[in-house]
Parts: sequence; structure tokens; C-alpha cells
Amino acid sequence: MAESIELAVLGGSGFYEMPGLLGVKELAIDTPFGQPSDAIRVGELEGRRVAFLARHGRGHRLLPSEIPQRANFWALKSLGVRQVLAVSAVGSLREEYAPGHLVAPDQLIDRTRGDRPATFFGEGVVAHVSFAEPFCGALREQALAAAGEVGAKAHDGGAYVTIEGPAFGTRAESELYRSWGASLVGMTAIPEAKLAREAELCYAMLAAVTDYDAWHEAEEAVDATTVMTRLAENVDVSRRVVGRLAAALEDDDCDCVRSLDAGLVTPAKAIPAEARERLAPILARRLGVENA
Repeated sequence: MAESIELAVLGGSGFYEMPGLLGVKELAIDTPFGQPSDAIRVGELEGRRVAFLARHGRGHRLLPSEIPQRANFWALKSLGVRQVLAVSAVGSLREEYAPGHLVAPDQLIDRTRGDRPATFFGEGVVAHVSFAEPFCGALREQALAAAGEVGAKAHDGGAYVTIEGPAFGTRAESELYRSWGASLVGMTAIPEAKLAREAELCYAMLAAVTDYDAWHEAEEAVDATTVMTRLAENVDVSRRVVGRLAAALEDDDCDCVRSLDAGLVTPAKAIPAEARERLAPILARRLGVENA
């Protein structure tokens, strides 16, 4: 069993380093799903073992649809990670969620094309995990508390619409999502949240608002230059929130860590040897229970 890492941080656009991470070891991990986005840096932050992974790679080399999400989450699970905080740049669909604010969304809407591999399963193993609540409630609450303690303006809840990208959306799409009651738009939460649930990891997001997408009449439509300019301030605040979260982190016994108990359909004895090897860190707990 891998040594436990209490928290993994997925750094989004502009968030490529984690200052304050001490005794850092860079780990290049081979997975059955290819190489992760970058080397995973493991060290100590506020007395906790923390892993950091730049989602788009250092230098921002990967489009949202190119991120090897299965490799990322397989690698984190193999290292003994239990909780994952994703830090992501987003556009706001609500007036009160202003640029510079942070949001911990509680729901997801998938508007990707279905081309991104979004499951570890198949090829001999069937699982259907519950996804009604796509984010870990306990970790969300801790992230919000940490944001408040460092003085960040943070909002609790909202539906995040995941678009395919890499182009930003049209004004009509932005208005459509607003009519649905959605709060945020971004490009990476799917399939991250699905894979985290299959891997029995607690997963929450700290969404950093950079713009008002395309709907706001008083603001210019979003472009990459605007996003990257506003990210500098957001990243500094996000790093302080992560540090505070690490210091106060609690490992709650939530349902996320048992998601395969009700989700795994294929009996242990029917899972092929190749699939057991391919999904070793994902299935380890569940197969241990069935074989006990």
C-alpha cells in the first residue's frame, strides 16, 4: 500500500507551482493510461504530505481536451492520495460571482462532446458510480472555510457547465446556460469529477472567476489575454487558500471513499487478470473487501 498523501492539488491555468511545498520529490509515474500531465511533486505543506500536479503541464502545453485525466487520477490514487482539490479558472454566469472571487461549485453540467475518456472501467469490468452529487461536500466546506480565513471573497455552490473548448463560448450559449440557472463555465471539471468518484477520492473545486464569459453587457467578451491577466491575482489568493486548507485539513469518513461499494457491478471472481492489473490502485480496496 502506498504511503498516504492527505491532499493533492490540481493547479489550473496560471497555477503551475506550489510555493511553500518543502522537501519536494518529483515523481514521474507510468500508468496504463499513459503519462500524467507533468511530474507529480510531493512534499510537506503546513505539516501535511501534499501532492501537486500542474493540470496543463508546466508551460501550459495541454488543451483541456488533451489532459490525460485517467493517467492523472490513476497516478494520484497509486500514491495513496485521499482528497483532491482542483483549482480552476472559470467564467461567471452570475452578476454576484465577480472576477476575482472564488466559488466552490456543488453541481456540474456536461457539455463536452463525449470524446474525453471519462471512465476507468470497461474491457471486462463494469461499474456505475453515483454522481448525483459530483463534489465532496465535506471537502467543499473545508475549502470554503479556508477561503474565508484568508480573507478571500468566496461563494458557496453553483452549477459549473463544462464546455469542450478550446474556444470560448458564444453569447447565445452563455445566455442559454444562464437560463438553466448555471453559475460558472469552464473546460476541465469533466471528466475530473467522474474519475475522482470512480477512484474513490474526495474531490472538490476552488473555481477562480476571471471574467463574465460572453453575456455581460458592461464587460468585454472573454478572451485569453483577459483571462491570463486576471489570473495573477487569483492564483496568489488560491495559493493562500490551499495553504490554509492543508493546515486545517480533516479526513472525513464520507461516502466518496466507498463509491464502488454500490457502483461495482462485476463480481471479483469475474474480473479478468489483465483488468485487475490495469486497475490495481482503483480496485484494491473493493477487491480486498470481496476477497476477505
